[in-house]
Amino acid sequence: QVQLVESGGGLVQPGDSLRLSCATSGRTSRNLVTGWFRQAPGKEREFVAFIKWAGSRTAYADSVRGRFIISRDNTMNTVSLQMNNLKAEDTAVYYCAADVTGRTIWSEQANSARYDAWGQGTQVTVSS
Repeated sequence: QVQLVESGGGLVQPGDSLRLSCATSGRTSRNLVTGWFRQAPGKEREFVAFIKWAGSRTAYADSVRGRFIISRDNTMNTVSLQMNNLKAEDTAVYYCAADVTGRTIWSEQANSARYDAWGQGTQVTVSS
């Protein structure tokens, strides 16, 4: 079993930055993939970014590319999501998730169904 705990959410103004963290524990593997997803009220959960622990390759949704940066602290098994130039439309509950085996093909890695474990979520609100 893999356990995930998110932290770092909050209320910020448009243009501000925020850093989310996802602490991973349990039966991790070197091939694990961590993804960030978000869900706004009345909308479906959507992909934000993912990082492969082996090689640290990353991918982003078009809506956040150039503003968000996903990274991993190898020693702490923590994945961070640095969110810059936040917009009102970034308001959502943010979830981190783990694809434990990491066998998902690249083109499917943004699919939430490919992830085995989920955190409880952290609220991000961008409002003036």
